[in-house]
Amino acid sequence: MVCEPDSDDSRSGIWTSDKLYEGCRLHVRMSDTLEFREGEIISVKKEANGRYKFYVHYVDCNRRLDEWIHEDRLDLATVRIPQKIKRVATAAAEFIETETIPSSRASSPDSMIFETFHKKSPGFPRKRKYITEYVDPRIEDGTGPLGIANGNALIPPSNSEPCLNALIQNAAPQPPTRPTPSLRGSMSMIGHSEDALTRIRNIEMIEMGRFRMQPWYFSPYPKELTSLSCIYLCEFCLKYLRSRTALRRHVQKCNLNHPPGDEIYRKDSISFFEIDGRKNKAYSQNLCLLAKCFLDHKTLYYDTDPFLFYAMTEYDERGFHVVGYFSKEKESAEEYNVACILVLPCYQKKGYGRLLIEFSYELSKREGRTGSPEKPLSDLGLLSYRSYWYQTILETILNFVQQQGTLRSADGNENDENEFDTQVGLSIMDICDMTSIRREDVISTLQLHDMYNYYRGEHVITLTNEMIAAHEKAVAKRPIRIDPSYLRYTPKDWSKLRRH
Repeated sequence: MVCEPDSDDSRSGIWTSDKLYEGCRLHVRMSDTLEFREGEIISVKKEANGRYKFYVHYVDCNRRLDEWIHEDRLDLATVRIPQKIKRVATAAAEFIETETIPSSRASSPDSMIFETFHKKSPGFPRKRKYITEYVDPRIEDGTGPLGIANGNALIPPSNSEPCLNALIQNAAPQPPTRPTPSLRGSMSMIGHSEDALTRIRNIEMIEMGRFRMQPWYFSPYPKELTSLSCIYLCEFCLKYLRSRTALRRHVQKCNLNHPPGDEIYRKDSISFFEIDGRKNKAYSQNLCLLAKCFLDHKTLYYDTDPFLFYAMTEYDERGFHVVGYFSKEKESAEEYNVACILVLPCYQKKGYGRLLIEFSYELSKREGRTGSPEKPLSDLGLLSYRSYWYQTILETILNFVQQQGTLRSADGNENDENEFDTQVGLSIMDICDMTSIRREDVISTLQLHDMYNYYRGEHVITLTNEMIAAHEKAVAKRPIRIDPSYLRYTPKDWSKLRRH
């Protein structure tokens, strides 16, 4: 058990590794660099040799960077402890009171939720807002070093030096609550996984085929496997095993050399397989467990019946090796064409993410509808989709202009090379019909890149020479594309199949 530092040590700035506890923040040196960044201690454990090990989350960084570290990478002079700040509104003014979090907060993040009961009295609101703030432990309680209340901020007295985080400015209003996605989906709102257990990466290494990958996030593999230094996966059926010896025995009996399901696309060495989550439940569950290692907000593990999985593979003499996949609901009320999408880290930066996105929209074209990915997207997913939407919309506009009209100078001056207009009309819905990208995504992409403007009394889509040149350069570098002529896919009406 890690003890909380006593008040004398904390106020004098004397911290040692055995006195740190979950929730403290301090500067931490990131791995393979000399840079120090603010980190929050998520968990603490004591090793057999008596040394303490800390699981640290780097503030404002993705959780994939979280890691176990030792004391030599901690700056103990910068320790800050969490405090509860109570904001109370009165008729005359507003003031802020502070209350230190009790030391018996344990390791569960549930202790970060504060509840109070107060009397109904005139001049006080019935609901009070509480904000968790990290403060220097050397700051005294009460009105000493913090000073006196003045409006919305605490002003330190003139005879004392301001301390770190001693000033508390106007509290920002709470953002509006976003609607919760469908519980049947495979994603959830950001911050869904606040349990201390699921915030800690529980697997050290995964070996699949000729690759070894270090997971980024927690995945609910069986507990007896998470204590191992490496989990071994069959690269064709994705079954998880304890050792390489067990894997060799399994490979001799495994009769698969490709994902189960129907191959609906093949061109060169790239193939796509459609997998029904109900018919191939074991494979789908194993695929979801693997995907959870690299997706922070994925929540679907075992209920795979309502989903279809589209696995992309690379072919060689040994078989079809899984590169990535995306899943989608058989019946989506919101018409999502992707519920979850992933390219395995060992295959990233090869253009496969864009290929998966392009394939999902080709399926939407065959279905005769527009589609959009289920929200929220991960950080890498959002970047990939924004890039795809921009390049696809730009390519569609240029192709349409080349086929339907001629280019001329916007002001009639042939020497003007900065801005062009066209002699053909193209609406937002036309773009949606040609690309199967949902209208909201088209508009947001055009606005993000300043392509949707109000000009001479009407809304117009404007392109610059820089955009066109950058697009042509990106197209020339794009190694692979989806060829619709190689797609063998017939949409199914799952509502009718469910009734029968």
